[in-house]
Amino acid sequence: MKKTLLYFGVLLSNLWGTAQENYQFTDLINIDSTPVISQGNTGTCWSFSTSSFIESEIIRLTGEYVNISEMYNVRNTYPVKASNYVYRQGKAQFSEGGLAHDVLNSIRDYGLVPAEVYSGLLGGKTKHNHSEMASILSSMLDTYIKNPGKTLDPKWKEAFNSILDVYLGENITEFYYHNKKYTPQQFAEAYSIQPEDYINITSFSHEPFYGEFILNIPDNFSNGSYFNLPIEELVHTIDHALKEGFTIGIDCDVSEKTFSSKNGIAVVPEKESNNLEALHSIYPEKEITQEYRQQEFENYNTTDDHLMHITGKVEDQKGNNYYKVKNSWGSDEKTTKYGGYVYFSDAYIRLKTISITLHKDGVPRNILKKLNQHKTVEN
Repeated sequence: MKKTLLYFGVLLSNLWGTAQENYQFTDLINIDSTPVISQGNTGTCWSFSTSSFIESEIIRLTGEYVNISEMYNVRNTYPVKASNYVYRQGKAQFSEGGLAHDVLNSIRDYGLVPAEVYSGLLGGKTKHNHSEMASILSSMLDTYIKNPGKTLDPKWKEAFNSILDVYLGENITEFYYHNKKYTPQQFAEAYSIQPEDYINITSFSHEPFYGEFILNIPDNFSNGSYFNLPIEELVHTIDHALKEGFTIGIDCDVSEKTFSSKNGIAVVPEKESNNLEALHSIYPEKEITQEYRQQEFENYNTTDDHLMHITGKVEDQKGNNYYKVKNSWGSDEKTTKYGGYVYFSDAYIRLKTISITLHKDGVPRNILKKLNQHKTVEN
């Protein structure tokens, strides 16, 4: 009996000694941002995340808090997608998805509007749901491409836009905000948003580093161009920007079991057997090299899933740093943690980042020089 008790005592002691502490985080950098909201049942994370990024830019540049209309960007991007899809005879991407530069392109061509004047919610609705609209739009375009009438009606774009009007609302050309009249272009200018001031950066070894290339992922329907940095310099760019008060838009893979909005954590455990436990406690993580990152991209383990918004950094109780990433899945405590933010480990950022978008002034000067941005540096 004494031996049995001794055995269990040793066992319990060993279990206690190997027990892992739950995460405890302390803020290191926390840059101003607007509240977390939900994209609802839509595939428009690209607009929600980049609009959030633009909102933080407006705070940084003007000190004002503005709730930007995500759906205005969506409304003006859909016709561009549609034309690309039809002209390429259906051999292109047409979906709800997009990328950060699609919002910047929309701002360049159509300006910005506040959410209070264009919500994209009609008929008393309070939550976004685009499933029906997206299905109708896809079916309409596929019918045009099959061309049963043997001639594409010149009013096809007008018909397409009428669907957007029904589901999102007619486009807006002028409005009042704080008792002042604006066009969307005037509003963007008034709040200091110049799309040409922003830069897209990625990190893949199938293209030359420090050059620029069209990132070959499905949602890049608009053929956006990205500067290519080694992953060490991409991470350095993120760290530098945050230190200098710039937030960053991020396109990343969130399909991993070790990404959890509910637990507010995204990590890359060294041992897969620790995947579940690592959502709650600190475990050693994999060392992420450029080669491993490229391998995971080429075998489709790293894919373009979701766009989010990096607004700061936190530290766990052992001194490990994480990136504070704002999501667009709401802030319900039943489905999210940390108010709707997810804390990305350094390893997760290195492995699962597809690209980042930020103001060119947030990029280290020596890296801008490598990217042949000499005029930017001189300014």
